[in-house]
Amino acid sequence: MIQNETRLFKFPKFSELIIHEDENLIVINKPPFVASLDEREGGEVNILRLAKKYHADAQICHRLDKETSGILLIAKNPETYRSVSIAFEKRKVHKIYHAIIGGTHTFQDLLVDLPILNQGNKNVSIDRANGKPAETVFNSLKYYKNYTLVECKPITGRMHQIRIHLATQHAAIVGDSMYRGKPVYLSQIKKRGFTLSKDEEEQPIMKRFALHAKHIEFELNGVQMVFDAPYPKDFATLLKLLDKFDA
Repeated sequence: MIQNETRLFKFPKFSELIIHEDENLIVINKPPFVASLDEREGGEVNILRLAKKYHADAQICHRLDKETSGILLIAKNPETYRSVSIAFEKRKVHKIYHAIIGGTHTFQDLLVDLPILNQGNKNVSIDRANGKPAETVFNSLKYYKNYTLVECKPITGRMHQIRIHLATQHAAIVGDSMYRGKPVYLSQIKKRGFTLSKDEEEQPIMKRFALHAKHIEFELNGVQMVFDAPYPKDFATLLKLLDKFDA
């Protein structure tokens, strides 16, 4: 499904993704369905290739899952790449993600401290014996009848960390089939006045998992950098429909 979405997705100009740019750094709001780096199975487009066309020395400082939207940092020179990489390693980069999860969950500074083992081929698991330390703090932001908007603060940066940590709380991100998250259909939340023709198959409101990198803070060359990324259209649409039909 994701590969088909990538082909159908009309990618904007790289310059249109930029939230901030200076002599050292480019900050973009990454769209969904686009990989951060080259993938093993290939792929027509990714952020690194586009960034290098825009600026030859561009380097991605971290990565987001292909389906995840939001803030991505791109260094314009080796010195900046090194500085930002060290800040990530020392956990001095503070990130906030927003996720829409199935069910009503009350999280108040909930710390999930469960080690994650990277098994390769984009598969991870919770493994207390062999996994690497992984910590995420969760706070519920808005409640719906059947869903919750959640703030996620990863302290570490393991693969799929937010996704698998939420799943351990029986709170999988909607649309995240890898962790048993179910998609949201309009017919589920709009009980009345919703009809489909016999030959029409209903599509989910979001055709990916609902995770967005919303906010980031870090220091670069003695200056505190703070950035926010607006929700993309699909994420904003799902919240709007939940506000209307599931509040």
